[in-house]
Amino acid sequence: MITITCGGCGKTFSVSDEWAGRQGVCKTCGAVLIVPTPRKTPPALPARAAAPATASPPSRTAGMARPTGPAPAAGTAPASGTAKPRTAGKPAHSATAAPPAPAAAARPAALKPAIVSGPAKPKLPMRTRRLMADLEAVRKAFQDFPLIRIRGVAGNPPELYQIDYHIRGLQRGPDGLPVYRDDHVAEIVLTHDYPRQSPKCRLLTPVFHPNIEPATICVGDHWTAGERLVDLIIRIGEMIAYQAYNIKSPLDGEAAMWADQNARRLPIDSRDLRPPNMD
Repeated sequence: MITITCGGCGKTFSVSDEWAGRQGVCKTCGAVLIVPTPRKTPPALPARAAAPATASPPSRTAGMARPTGPAPAAGTAPASGTAKPRTAGKPAHSATAAPPAPAAAARPAALKPAIVSGPAKPKLPMRTRRLMADLEAVRKAFQDFPLIRIRGVAGNPPELYQIDYHIRGLQRGPDGLPVYRDDHVAEIVLTHDYPRQSPKCRLLTPVFHPNIEPATICVGDHWTAGERLVDLIIRIGEMIAYQAYNIKSPLDGEAAMWADQNARRLPIDSRDLRPPNMD
């Protein structure tokens, strides 16, 4: 097994020797990893077998003629030519101790090797990934919802949306007074600073609302990057229906005055504008 450490997040992996020299992707941070080629370790020397010790080594006098005559008295030195007895218990040859076998290296916990199939794909920028996620969420939310529909998009991934609203709202009549309108088209542009900054929104159809003018829709002063595009689309619909409005800081003063004087008639459309299949 080959052990590698990710330079991006410090995660350690173990892969089989067959991945040597190939590339993989860290499952934790997505960094590209190159599996090193392991160094060949010389084989360990075999342990030398110890020579068996003999209980009683053969006498040096083996094969010599036994001397004649009386046996030497006790304490008398042995006659010249006779073998000197060995010290009891001393082995004939000193056995050489075998070198200790190298200790096996501690093996880290086995990890599933990364699937390597050619060069790793570069990671997409955060804004691109956000735009792709927005498109998927918007399509899923409004594909079968009759009150709000996607009219068209532009860009790949989309940076401009046109949304149809089949909601009762108001527009200014010939005499300046509001009249009902049931179809509206909004345009939403996701700028280069999105999602750090809020999208640019406007209505392409006439409208009579305190917080909407021909050039812009006041979608709120406290936009955060975590807000979803689908929620913004619904909020615009709630504004058209007068479910949401603010007369304290209006873009259209006449509409703000009318809303203040006719609060009992609001909202114009009270239907729930959140699709039932939204997360």
